[in-house]
Amino acid sequence: MPVQDRNSTKVASRQEEKLREPGEFRVILLNDHYTTMDFVVDILMHIFHKNEEDAYRIMMDVHRKGRGIVGIYPWDIATTKAEQVHSLARQYEYPLRCVVEQI
Repeated sequence: MPVQDRNSTKVASRQEEKLREPGEFRVILLNDHYTTMDFVVDILMHIFHKNEEDAYRIMMDVHRKGRGIVGIYPWDIATTKAEQVHSLARQYEYPLRCVVEQI
């Protein structure tokens, strides 16, 4: 909204925009009965840059609990990684699924 100062010139006042931190989202792998454990470990190491020990631990969570949290990312990164998982799974004809959940 314009404001007039002493010299009668119009000066635009600024409203401060509040910056918010980007939301965080969990990327979760879901278990199925066809995708091999080795393929899941490879996905975790190559797409999510997990070391072998962490990849194996997450893969076992997926196997035993039905799902495993892979990481927490901003929306755009989380959805990109989920799509990479789905793309590689389709390429190798596995039904591996990955979901993104807001925290």
